[in-house]
Amino acid sequence: MNRQMTETRTLSHIDTPPPPAPGFIGEGHTAVEVVRPDALASSDPFVLLMDDRLLIPTRRQIGGPHPHAGLETVTLVLEGTLVDRDEGGVTAGDVIWMTAGRGIIHNEAVEAEGRARILQLWIALPPGDRLLPPRFQIVRRDDAPVVRAPGVQARLYSGSSGSVRSSTDNRVPVTMIDIALAAGATFRQDLPVAFNGFMYVVDGSIHVGDTAVAMGQVGWLTTSAATSTASSSSTAVEILAGERGARVVLYAGRPIRQHLVQQGPFVAGSPAEIIDFHRRYRAGQFTTMSEVARTQRAERQPS
Repeated sequence: MNRQMTETRTLSHIDTPPPPAPGFIGEGHTAVEVVRPDALASSDPFVLLMDDRLLIPTRRQIGGPHPHAGLETVTLVLEGTLVDRDEGGVTAGDVIWMTAGRGIIHNEAVEAEGRARILQLWIALPPGDRLLPPRFQIVRRDDAPVVRAPGVQARLYSGSSGSVRSSTDNRVPVTMIDIALAAGATFRQDLPVAFNGFMYVVDGSIHVGDTAVAMGQVGWLTTSAATSTASSSSTAVEILAGERGARVVLYAGRPIRQHLVQQGPFVAGSPAEIIDFHRRYRAGQFTTMSEVARTQRAERQPS
């Protein structure tokens, strides 16, 4: 009789990002480059992760319009509220999942006031999806399913956890979970054999196997040994909270396994494709976020 076996993933290495540095918005903005886009073959399909902290005394516009192409951006609000003319208001626990596809002009009018903190992840798109028209989806905190266990509350924004499945409509298969753990609590997450992934400790500390990960650190999952064998049908990672508890965001996704190039806000398969994105942007061929929002509102209207 064949028995299904589950391989337990450990951590291959720990990254310690630099401390917060002044951000592009100016006064009141600091940012941490949590995952850098300098080892795309290893982080595939993930390109980067930014941890942006805002302290804006008086409400004002932050940032401005900028392009994206060839990727998805996933913005998780950890704290505070942001208001966008097109995306609407997003508050703690909300996620904006945007597929840039063949090109979008993003964040044309975002305002903030007070304290806020967001994580923004970039995910590379496979070649065919880089030609898609842009779109976005807002996943409200209260609409994201929650997995509960003793001392654990895990909010699922993409993929599945146990019998719970997210309805997020994203292009690249990704598991994304925001996990809150009481002191000493354990959370177990099954992952497909092929998935690459990492976890970012937002608060507290954790252990994965014998490896400790402190607040602000990134733990990268080992590559599954089962990708080339039939010895295991699935993998799992077990997260144990430290003595003060923990909050950790887990990201895991199916690698594209093709050459990737990142330049500024564009991700592609070759320098020539990057050049074409620049050409199309300068020619005014990117869709604005406002246009995407209007189109999606019209699609939702009853006929």
